[in-house]
Amino acid sequence: MQALAALQSHPWAYPALEVVHIVGIALLLGNLVALEVRVFGGAAALPVPALARLSLTLALAGFALAAASGLLMFATHPVELLANRSFLLKMGLLALAGCNAAWFHGRGALARLDRLARLQMLASSLLWLAAIACGRWIAYE
Repeated sequence: MQALAALQSHPWAYPALEVVHIVGIALLLGNLVALEVRVFGGAAALPVPALARLSLTLALAGFALAAASGLLMFATHPVELLANRSFLLKMGLLALAGCNAAWFHGRGALARLDRLARLQMLASSLLWLAAIACGRWIAYE
């Protein structure tokens, strides 16, 4: 509860939390896109397994930052956010991105890198980009 009180009483706290959220998003999406570029043929000198280990570790760290900061931001205005269509759409897109990631890793797609794996990677990036767009739109509804 002290964290929520600090977020609401210090004028710099919420913007600082937004910066943490953006850094988390950048780590997440940037590393997913880097791996996707490699899988689609770019930077062919980089071995996919090594890049995947690094990229996915950093993407997971980014997700953890974004999720933790997002939960704190949500806690400051839950009623308003639950009434916001952009927020609800963002949550739905995040759920779809999570399901896609679970399916991707559950079927061992990184070892296969077949057509479905490439489609899933592209879908992942598009879902995350759409979630980011909805996140920005929240303030304007």
